Amino acid sequence: MRFATYEYRNRRQVAVVAGDGTLFPLPGVTSLTGLLAEGGALPELLDAGSAMLEVAAGPHVSQVRLLPPLQPPTVRDFVTFEEHVEGVRRSVDGAAGVPEQWYAAPTFYFTNPYAVYGPYDEIPVPPGSRVLDFELEVAAVIGKEGRDLTREQAREHIAGYTVFNDWSARDLQSAEMKVGLGPCKGKDTATTLGPYLVTADELEKYRDEDGFLRLALTAEINGAVVGRDLLSNMSWTFEEMVAYASRGTWVRPGDVLGSGTCGNGGCLAELWGVRGKQDPPPLKPGDTVSLSVEGIGSVSNTVVAGSAPLPIPSGRRRSRERP
Repeated sequence: MRFATYEYRNRRQVAVVAGDGTLFPLPGVTSLTGLLAEGGALPELLDAGSAMLEVAAGPHVSQVRLLPPLQPPTVRDFVTFEEHVEGVRRSVDGAAGVPEQWYAAPTFYFTNPYAVYGPYDEIPVPPGSRVLDFELEVAAVIGKEGRDLTREQAREHIAGYTVFNDWSARDLQSAEMKVGLGPCKGKDTATTLGPYLVTADELEKYRDEDGFLRLALTAEINGAVVGRDLLSNMSWTFEEMVAYASRGTWVRPGDVLGSGTCGNGGCLAELWGVRGKQDPPPLKPGDTVSLSVEGIGSVSNTVVAGSAPLPIPSGRRRSRERP
């Protein structure tokens, strides 16, 4: 089953999406995050959706503005593809291979839940950036809270999946990571989610014998394919990622966990590392990035000019006086 959040005639609504694109609105529901929080584990979500298919249909998806399927309270972004790590390391610092520590656990960082864009929204260039990149990912959405979960328990906490584009200002990211605090403003201004939340049961037919979802991934810039990969090339399953995220803390309804960027052209920085030059060049206003994931759908965003950065003074070198 597929759920969409959309704007139609100045109203925000949540609906089930039928196979032909017809929307069946859920009465009184304006937030999929809220619906999940009210008891949106997968069985309850499917029951709510099934009931709507028996009532009057709403508009067609082509008649509305699709919004992000949900507004997540938190967004964790993992890095689970070896090929991506290899290419980006070569691009950023000329290093070869994958750090041994990477294999120890599915590393993630928290990104900005207030900068989530819809599947067809325009994406402004981050202030001060000249090296904008896309990143093709898939995200799992939590439907039921839990903590200290095993990977077996984690599966029942995943409500569904959506396409995830982790827009990255590579020049800002490279500069700030020298401080040792990880990606900050380089990842702070835009994340695309969409087009729908596809419930977890819909994707079970793609699961391989090792528990990975074997979904085809495709990235295009201005209609030209620049990347293709399989989601099953992840080194950890989503269940293992959820279990790790829940260690010593809670995962709660609406939380989003990104897979990390796929390999073989899942972002420009990886290609730059492989090719030894910025080919294709960084994204610029007017470029359209389209990402497709088998079984989930496609998002397509056009880059537009952003605002100029407001000046911030350099840090002062202090005397280090003591009281």
